[in-house]
Amino acid sequence: MKVTKAKIEAKVKDETTGPGLNFEISKDRLLVVRCIGAWRIDQPWPSAKAVLRQLDSKNGIQAVAFDTKGLTEWDSSLLTVLLKCIQRSEEKRIRVDLDTLPEGIRRLLKLATSVPEKKDTGRGSKHKTLFVTIGQSTLEFFRSGKEILAFIGEAFLSFTRMFTGRARFRASDFKQIIQECGVQALPIVSLISLLVGLILAFVGAVQLMMFGAQIFVANLVGIAMVRVMGAVMTGIIMAGRTGAAFAAQLGTMQVNEELDAFTTLGISPMDFLVLPRMLALTLMMPLLCIYADLMGVLGGLIVGVGMLDMNFMEYYNQTKGAIRFNDLFIGLFHSVVFGVLVSLASCLRGIQCGRSATAVGQATTSAVVTSIVCIIVATAIITIVCNVLGI
Repeated sequence: MKVTKAKIEAKVKDETTGPGLNFEISKDRLLVVRCIGAWRIDQPWPSAKAVLRQLDSKNGIQAVAFDTKGLTEWDSSLLTVLLKCIQRSEEKRIRVDLDTLPEGIRRLLKLATSVPEKKDTGRGSKHKTLFVTIGQSTLEFFRSGKEILAFIGEAFLSFTRMFTGRARFRASDFKQIIQECGVQALPIVSLISLLVGLILAFVGAVQLMMFGAQIFVANLVGIAMVRVMGAVMTGIIMAGRTGAAFAAQLGTMQVNEELDAFTTLGISPMDFLVLPRMLALTLMMPLLCIYADLMGVLGGLIVGVGMLDMNFMEYYNQTKGAIRFNDLFIGLFHSVVFGVLVSLASCLRGIQCGRSATAVGQATTSAVVTSIVCIIVATAIITIVCNVLGI
């Protein structure tokens, strides 16, 4: 049943609910709600109780329309009354015609009544077959891979712009990020690396003491820490500490639409936000790795001197003779690779974050998990390559 303006004008006034609001009921059971005058939120506005009573009555009303030709001005107070009428009509399954409302009111009503799409929670939803699940996972994998490749390409272009002097970011931000990635990470790196060195030395001593070869605990701890464990533990620590912080910072910016603001101002988020974080973490990782190596060797020294009755110089000379330059180089190479991977994964998850608080938490969790998986996979690949090359 289409309501035209001419039809609304032909209605006869039946009852008045107060100044600014009245309604008419036609013979074909059409309820026309008429809003007149100036509607301002700083003034009392008419009540919609009479209209709601008509909707609740058994008059057999089949449709509701609105006439706003008499409006002189309006704000959210009018929307409040209209929403009450619309919601009550929907509860009574009465058709509502909004075509006669001004365009601005229709847009605001649509925005106010819009409901976000709910995701399937598994309860009451159709059961997905194995092939559907595999297909969706495959499509998601390729889509995610495409986004990762695009992000890596943008990061590479950002590095290129930096070397040509066209990348813009603030030096103060870069110094602050270096401090967060470097000096402020020393306490947790010290604790974890020292404990790892203690554990390696203790586990090795339990077995080597059976053969009277406890002196080789120094070799075990020194080679393991310098070659792999120092870099791996530092990478995991930075993934859980700094990587999560990067993802949360960029994710919050995404929620607050700050990244969109940078783009609108002509500032590349890759250059201004991602590039300094990647540089800072990549530069700090080798230094933290060397420090972690020293703390791990110190942990082994504590076990060797305190438990195995070795003197300081004996342990020092044994460690010095066991560690080669190749071991140190491989450990530093690990750390540089881990710095790049952690920064890339963290910034990627932050940029991909949705626009809600839940999305920020999910992005942070995903950044840590992705970083740790990348670290383990990269360690396995580098170890195999070194074994093949004989270094």
